[in-house]
Amino acid sequence: MSGEVDEWLDQYEHPLKDAMELLRQIIMSDERISETIKWKSPTFMYEGNLASFNPRTKAHVSLMFHTGASIPGNHPILEGGGDTARYAKFESNDDVESKRADLLAVVDAWCESR
Repeated sequence: MSGEVDEWLDQYEHPLKDAMELLRQIIMSDERISETIKWKSPTFMYEGNLASFNPRTKAHVSLMFHTGASIPGNHPILEGGGDTARYAKFESNDDVESKRADLLAVVDAWCESR
């Protein structure tokens, strides 16, 4: 995990920060994924930008998949109908855990399609 992202999280205030950190651990459990700070937010990458947290959203944790519409497969956690981005929302640690397998499937589909 990136020290740069550690520092960002240390300074970040969010009511669901624990859920955000859990999401980070799950995504980073795939050794193909790296992370950095882009657009003033933690961003996950593998041969391109996979996803970034939306730091302004406070009612839930919002993870934007930059080109989520192009990720192969059916991924029920991804919302949105535009041509490019998709979003995943997480309401709590329990919600993150309940969506763990779906999130890992999205990450794997992204990496396998590269």
